[in-house]
Amino acid sequence: MSLPVRATVTARVEAVTPKGDEGLLVEFLKTYRDSVQLVIDEIWGLEEAPSWMELHSMFYCRLVKYGFRAHHVSEIYKRAKEVVESTRRNSGSKPVLKKLTARIHALDYRLYLDKKTLRLAVLHDKWVELKLNWYSFLNKYLDGSRKPGEIIVSYMYGRFYVYITFHRDVVFREPQTVMGVDLNFNNITYTIIDLNSSLVSIGVMPFKGLKRALHYRKLAEELQRRHARNWRFLKWARRARARWLNKARYILVDTAHYVSKRLVEVAREYNAVIVFEVPFLRTTAIFHGETNLSTSPPLMATGSPVSSPVFPSLKEAFINLVKSVVSLLAHSSLLHLLNCY
Repeated sequence: MSLPVRATVTARVEAVTPKGDEGLLVEFLKTYRDSVQLVIDEIWGLEEAPSWMELHSMFYCRLVKYGFRAHHVSEIYKRAKEVVESTRRNSGSKPVLKKLTARIHALDYRLYLDKKTLRLAVLHDKWVELKLNWYSFLNKYLDGSRKPGEIIVSYMYGRFYVYITFHRDVVFREPQTVMGVDLNFNNITYTIIDLNSSLVSIGVMPFKGLKRALHYRKLAEELQRRHARNWRFLKWARRARARWLNKARYILVDTAHYVSKRLVEVAREYNAVIVFEVPFLRTTAIFHGETNLSTSPPLMATGSPVSSPVFPSLKEAFINLVKSVVSLLAHSSLLHLLNCY
C-alpha cells in the first residue's frame, strides 16, 4: 500500500498594484533583500551556519526594528541560511544579492481566488493589495483540492510577479508493470514487463531533435573557430552565435517535452513504474546564448555526431532534461519513477 505524499505545484502570475502602493511594496522588497544580505554577511565567516534559535537570538531584535513582522523575520533567517549553505557546497565566494525577491509566509498574506486579488503584509503592519492577471489554465487550482502555501513576490523590469505554491496530499497508484526506458541519439526504446517478468510490450519512439540541435551547435562553434580572436567584439558574430545556440536550446526543450509526454502516456496506459538507466554522466548545462563554447573540445569538421567529442555533453543535457520532465509528468499522473544504477 502506498503512503500519501505531498505534491506541490507553483503558479507564476503577474500582479498589478494600485497607484500609490507600488512604492510601499518596492521599499519592502529592498529592505527584505538588504536584511537577508545583512544576515549572510555576518554568518559567512563562521565555520558552520548557526541554528534557527541562534539566528533568532542574533538578529530578531535588529530586524523587527525595520518594521518586519515575526514571520518575515523567520523567512529572512531561512533564506540567508539556505544561500550560505548552497554557496559553500558549490565552493563559491560570498554571495551578493541583487534581485528584489521575498518569500512570504502563509500568515502574512490573504489570497482571494474568487476576486483574483492578493493582500500582502509589508513593513510596519501595512497591507498592499495586488490585482492578479489570472490565466484560464490556472482555474484548475480553484476546485478546492489544492491549498495555497507560501508565496514568493518578485520585482523585475518594472513588473511584479507572484509565485503561488499549491499543495495537496496524494497516493500513488499501485504499479502493475515495469517500464524500462533507454534514451538514444535518435530514438527512445522502452520495454514493458509485468511483475512476473513476462514481456508485455516493446516500442520505439523516433525523434530528430538531437540531430537538429547538434547542427546549430556546430554552426556556432564553426563561427567561433573562424573568428577565434575577435568574435566577442563583432556584433554580428555574437548575434548569430546566440541565435543558433538559442535555437539548439529550444529544440532540445521542445523534443524533451514531446518524448516525455509520450512516455508518460504509455506508462499511464499500462499503469507502469518508469525506470531510467543512470550512467555515470558528467554535469552539463542546457545551452543558451551566453554559454562559453570556447571551453568545450572542438567539434570534428567531418564525421558522424557520435564520433564528435562534444556529442556526449549535448546528449547528456537532453537526457537530464527528459528525466526532469518525465518526473514532473509522472508525479502529476500519480506514477512511480525509479533511477537504476
